[in-house]
Amino acid sequence: MDLNTPVSPSSDAPLEVAVILGSNREGRFGPRVARWFLEQASGHPDVGAELIDVADTEPPATGGAHAASRLARADAFVVLTPEYNHSYPAPLKNLIDRHFAEWQAKPVAFVSYGGVSGGLRAVEHLRQVFAELHAMSVRETVSFHNAGALFDDRGVLKDPAEADGAAKRMLDQLVWWGRALREARIRHPYGG
Repeated sequence: MDLNTPVSPSSDAPLEVAVILGSNREGRFGPRVARWFLEQASGHPDVGAELIDVADTEPPATGGAHAASRLARADAFVVLTPEYNHSYPAPLKNLIDRHFAEWQAKPVAFVSYGGVSGGLRAVEHLRQVFAELHAMSVRETVSFHNAGALFDDRGVLKDPAEADGAAKRMLDQLVWWGRALREARIRHPYGG
């Protein structure tokens, strides 16, 4: 089976979105962001989201084959990434680099978090990597600057209005690109 050619869903069928949690550090902040984002995705009528956590897939012996099939059946991706030393985490790079056709001709969006930069430097590096993999990164992002101060002790956003709006705009854009590229892959399998 060609990984780039999905079974022909109707053009308005919800997108299967793989949400990738990109950090596996002890005590990581990412699960808070992931819970918030999955709630946003579940409220979007055109999205079906599934979490892929690098803590479960890296090193590859722990869940690599399972990750490959989940990435292959996705119509689109959302990468949740912190910023470590002006870039993104090594386990995320490892997951990305172990796959190729799974990313091709599909859109990818980003939710980042960190200190002052909110993870945006990590996102800029990821855009270059995904361009090389023939994926299309969407313009809209969600970024949490000084993320630790934005969530309460239970992991809930203290003032969600701005982030919720940014997530909706990003998901709307991801759906547009996801449907357009899914239809294009069905009509003309991508040969990048």
